[in-house]
This record gives sequence, C-alpha cells and structure tokens, in this order.
Amino acid sequence: MKSPRTPDNEEPAAERACDFRPVDKGFTEEMALAEAERCLNCKKPFCVEGCPVNINIPRFIEQIRAKDFGGALDTIREDSMLPAICGRVCPQENQCEGKCIRGKKSEPVAIGQLERFLGDRPELASTPKMAPKNGKKVAVVGSGPSGITCAGELARNGFDVTVFEAFFTGGGVLVYGIPEFRLPKAVVKREIDGLEDMGVKFEYNSVVGNMATAEELFEQGFDAIYVATGAGLPKFLNVPGENLPNVFFANEYLTRVNLMKANKFPEYDTPTKHGKNVVVFGGGNVAMGAVRTAKRLGAEHAIIAYRRTEDEMPCRRAELHHAKAEGVEVLPLVSPLEFVAGEDGSVCAVKVQKMELGEPDESGRRRPVPIEGAIEEIPCDVAISAIGTNANPFAKKIGGKMELNKWGYIVADEETGQTTDPRIWAGGDIVTGAATVILAMGAGKKAAASITKSLLGE
Repeated sequence: MKSPRTPDNEEPAAERACDFRPVDKGFTEEMALAEAERCLNCKKPFCVEGCPVNINIPRFIEQIRAKDFGGALDTIREDSMLPAICGRVCPQENQCEGKCIRGKKSEPVAIGQLERFLGDRPELASTPKMAPKNGKKVAVVGSGPSGITCAGELARNGFDVTVFEAFFTGGGVLVYGIPEFRLPKAVVKREIDGLEDMGVKFEYNSVVGNMATAEELFEQGFDAIYVATGAGLPKFLNVPGENLPNVFFANEYLTRVNLMKANKFPEYDTPTKHGKNVVVFGGGNVAMGAVRTAKRLGAEHAIIAYRRTEDEMPCRRAELHHAKAEGVEVLPLVSPLEFVAGEDGSVCAVKVQKMELGEPDESGRRRPVPIEGAIEEIPCDVAISAIGTNANPFAKKIGGKMELNKWGYIVADEETGQTTDPRIWAGGDIVTGAATVILAMGAGKKAAASITKSLLGE
C-alpha cells in the first residue's frame, strides 16, 4: 500500500540562508503520528540491524502510534543517550532508513525525524535507572559523542566518571564542527546537563597529555581511562599559497563561528573574514557545513568544489539538497593547484585542475584523473579546505602502553575498545579516523560495557 513520506518541516531556503536559525523545525505531533503509521512493523526489522547502537525502532514507533511518547523516548534511551542529536545529524539514509523495507518500493519511514521528535521532549522521559555506586573511578578523555556516550553508560553502571575536555565547554565536534543551523548548541548543552544530573563530572580546559599523563591519572585513583580525543588535525592540500591570509582549514573556520561566535563580531571578540566569493574544497558534511556557514556570513558566491561528481560526494544527501536550495554552487571535477595572492597579500583566486573520472580506486569510487592543460582560475576572497582530518596528536602524549598505528591512530579492539594497555580503552575517530556521530557513540557504548566487565567481572 502506497503511503507518501511526511515532508520535512523546513524553514524557507531564502530566509534561513541569511541567519543561523535551524533549517528543520522538526515534526509536529500530527506529523509524527502520520509518519509512524507508515511503519510496517516488519517481523524481521532490518532497520534495527542498520542502527550502529541497535535501537528498538519498531517498538518506539509503535509507542508513538499509541501516543505513549514518554515510553517511546525511554525505549530509545535504553540504547542511545543522544536521540535529539542523532535524529538531526545521523546519516539515516545509509543506516536505519537505508535498511527500511518500505524504502524498497517507495520512500523509507522517516526514522530520524521520529527520533528527533522524541529527543526534543526530554521532559517526558523517565529518570534513568542507576546502579548503586561501585567505588570504581573512570577518566574519559574528550567530551565528543563517543566520550559522553561512554560516560553516560558508565555512570548508569555505578561508576564515578570524570570527563576531561580541552575546550571550555562540552560536546566536542558536536559544538565546534556542526553549525547551529544543523545542531543548536542548546540541544548539546541539554545532553551535557543530563549527564551532570547523573553524576558525571566535567573538567574543562583540561588537556590530558599536557596537564596529566595516563600514569598520573592512575596515580590519582582512576581505575580505567577511555580515550576519545577525536581526529581533529587538518589534512593539508600541499599546494602553493595554502598559508595565505583568508585560506582556512574547515576546523578552524567552523570553530571560530560555531564555538567562538565569530558570526557575532564585535559583540564577541573573535573575528573572521566575511568573504563575498568563497570556495570550499571537499565533499563531506564538514565541507557542506563550511560553505553553508559562509553563505550565512554574507557570501554572494559560495562554491563547493569537489574532485569527483555530486554522485560520489560522501555528504548526507539532505546536506547537498539544503546547500543547493540555499544558493550554493556545486563545482564538480576540479582539484586545487595554487592559491593566488592579491595586491594586499591575501588570497584573491585559486587555480584549479579540471578532472575526469577514470577507473574505480580502493574506495570503490571512480578515480579522478587530471585533464591535460585544463586549468582554470576562480576568484575568491576566502578559501576553505575541508578534505578530512588526521589523528589528534595528543593521543601520543597521553602515554600508557597504548600502541599507535603508522598514522597516529590508537590501536584498539573493534568489539571492546580495549587498547594494548589493559587499563586504557579508546574509541571514536581517534581509532577509526573521521566517521559519523553514531559510530562514535557505538564505540563508546561498547567500551563502557567492556570496562564494566573488566572492572566488576560482570
């Protein structure tokens, strides 16, 4: 039986592109009930298999149908501590919704929107069930999605948990890497506040590796450490002019705006260049976040330049759709050759090599191949590189007997997160390289279970 998917509840593109209001307002109760009715309640729910933390999706959707919104939220929270976040930023099209049977012949159930609908109503949830205090202490290094998931699970299991965060606020990549219009900071703060209510302690401005090593944390009475520092070191393009003024790495650009409120300068004291002609190199969600941010800072021409085509872009399809609706131009099959300096010494243009697609590479995508002699120059007063990240170098400074691979990522067991030091666990991007929020959460959840078993014998 055909049943059209409930459309997203979006702000008009022309209006939202002028400020940082949330793009998607979320489902109303009426919309959520209508969408829940589309679920087929399959005997074999492939959607659950597609979720990295195995949320009981059919059950919470059935509870929405019955208007038991609090019970539905409790169902999600059995497996995921961050429904309001995951409902907004997870790549559902590749995970739960990608496995939805309904999607075989029509559009899948809007599982992400239903999860967000519930996550935005935290007051309906029951108080988390907490195990009695067990006398064990765990240090969590980093307050991104992996770190706070692990912290929350351990707190529920009766551990005393302290999270050490290098920045002045919690959330990690959730606050510095994802723009306000995708994930409001208030939503992240709400989740952090919930963890504090569970007894989790946060130590901000604390760079583990500088202020204390692993051995020093153990000497302070911690029984285990979970390392979730992320992979925030930018990858370089390695082309001439990369160090020119107003050539940014996406992490720096987004951190200035997202976390340090450069968009509100001089009300806040962090400046950044508001370019009129902006080019962003990359095709992932970070690149989309950067180019859409530039648009909101007044860019008249905002270009996302990618060495393959739109079809090969790794970003969420919704991100690409939203960017184009907001006036972002997609320039496929180009690669940067050189950033050109203007009379004032700042970037004024970028030379690009035009490409064509050849045979598939190890990723399965067709390899971009330069077209001989096809070079163009694109005017720009801001250029942003968003081609990925490398391992956070602080992983090496933390110490202990952790083994790092040749790229600087921590070697950890895929199922447990335990490192080569039996007292230290690790997960998220510092193990896998840059991945998704939900995969990082899954790693934190597995590590918490392993730490619990190791320290308590359960």
